[in-house]
Amino acid sequence: MSRYTGPKARVSRRLGANIWGTQGENKAMEKRPYPPGEHGRTRRRGNASEYLLQLQEKQKARFSYGLTERQFRNLYKEASRKEGVTGENMLRFLELRLDNVVYRAGWAATRPQARQFVSHGHVKVNGKRVDIPSYRVRKGDVVELKDKSREMVTVTWNLDVLGRTPPPWIEAADGGFQITVRELPLREHIDVPVREQLIVELYSK
Repeated sequence: MSRYTGPKARVSRRLGANIWGTQGENKAMEKRPYPPGEHGRTRRRGNASEYLLQLQEKQKARFSYGLTERQFRNLYKEASRKEGVTGENMLRFLELRLDNVVYRAGWAATRPQARQFVSHGHVKVNGKRVDIPSYRVRKGDVVELKDKSREMVTVTWNLDVLGRTPPPWIEAADGGFQITVRELPLREHIDVPVREQLIVELYSK
């Protein structure tokens, strides 16, 4: 499955937000708080067109969760068919991806790292190994790290040093190495800085 492998700080500077949550992106945005490129200094974010704002919000969500353009469009179509608010449905589907759940549990420092943990077979769902990052968990599912994977230095460091608190819709157990999806995430539980309504407006054209 394809994924973005280019310069992360460049994308974050263009979109005006720390997309992957790394220190390198923070430093780059502090040092050069303007879009990349030859004319980056002269661009004015306040004068952006409506279409550009909508496109930037879509790119923020797409890059944050690591989806391709096709994956994101298909997910939007599914969200629009489901009963409820389309934008909130879309964000809920993104949050319920297995790689994001691994990230929310605090086992991985970033979503790309969580994606790697899943694809390398370190994660089990309801006792069965699942290596598909886009796998969507459901209410009541139990997600855990394999016994051998719990000894990984990266995992223990992330849990001990980062100390990320799981969102309310996730319940941690077994020393933090096992989590249960208590309920489907609500909009107020999703802290990704995305204005989903603009994405809906973009795809509704």
